[in-house]
Amino acid sequence: MIEWIKALHVLAVISWMAGMLYLPRLFVYHVDAERGSVQSETFKVMERRLLKAIMTPAMIVSWVAGLWVAGLTDAFSQGWFHAKVLFVLLLTGCHGWLARLVKVFAADRNERPGRYYRILNEVPTLLMIGIVIFVVVRPF
Repeated sequence: MIEWIKALHVLAVISWMAGMLYLPRLFVYHVDAERGSVQSETFKVMERRLLKAIMTPAMIVSWVAGLWVAGLTDAFSQGWFHAKVLFVLLLTGCHGWLARLVKVFAADRNERPGRYYRILNEVPTLLMIGIVIFVVVRPF
């Protein structure tokens, strides 16, 4: 049974990360679209659907399945797991920031340049690298 829960966790994490890496890239392109244009309105739909239909459900399943596996494997008592949870909390905070930005773009209130979103796009990548290292290498 635990193998199925782990599989669910991995699938959810992959889906969540795909969205976390794609949404800031959509913002980069959205910045260049003229406000009120068909292209800008299309980006708004894409951003909202990505967040609501893929990223948020995948994040919830990642958390539930991950904590379930942790409870079944006594991970709560291990140092690497505490570090992983810290990084996952930071990733969840990043998710919240991206959700806020979806609202900013939906209201045509973005004032940041594309460069900001290019840099923001690297944050989930760095967090993911840390998480994978903690889980696979278990340095402590």
